[in-house]
Amino acid sequence: MSLLAVALGILPMSQSAVSDIQGAEQLRLNKCIELIDQDAEAAFEESLAWLGEGGRPAARYCNALAIIAMGNYKEGAARLEELANAPDAGALADRAIYLAQAGNAWLTAGYPEAALVTLDNAVKISGDDADVRIDRASANLMLERWDAAIEDLDFALEQKPNDVTALQLRSRTWLQLENFDNAEADLNRAMLIDGKNIETLVLRGDIREAKRLAGG
Repeated sequence: MSLLAVALGILPMSQSAVSDIQGAEQLRLNKCIELIDQDAEAAFEESLAWLGEGGRPAARYCNALAIIAMGNYKEGAARLEELANAPDAGALADRAIYLAQAGNAWLTAGYPEAALVTLDNAVKISGDDADVRIDRASANLMLERWDAAIEDLDFALEQKPNDVTALQLRSRTWLQLENFDNAEADLNRAMLIDGKNIETLVLRGDIREAKRLAGG
């Protein structure tokens, strides 16, 4: 083999070739996510086969999501967090998504302390993302960190004033602080936006009962 041929063989791939590979991986990831919605176990098996082909970030992401969909939230959260901290995780925006999803999985698994650490890191990357702030508020609420929860929810509602979940969470936090006026104000806003939301209706009952007991 000539020196020229050897040199050509070790040159990096062209930008178009890299783009083709990335496009193919994104397509495969999209199919994996669709399969997760239909059959999480089948998606998990697909992710294992994909991992056997090299274990690229998209394959690890597919694997973690499939594990979460099968109900193993703790393991899935750990894998997402590991992916977020990996050298090949991708752009900061990708890492923030992995961390936010890991935080939600930790919350579902019943580990609010781990969720808070993960979501703190997500906020450091994407501090202006209202949804990440709402997620962190959920962790703070579970840990009875009322002031921190209010701070995150205030920020989120400045960005998304009609977010029902944020209104519900802030109303419930005010309820924990026995600030019934503020709790009812957020409840009423949530009712105007979606008066049939089950969680909002439950919250209304909780506020009424808390006021009754306080009055007693």
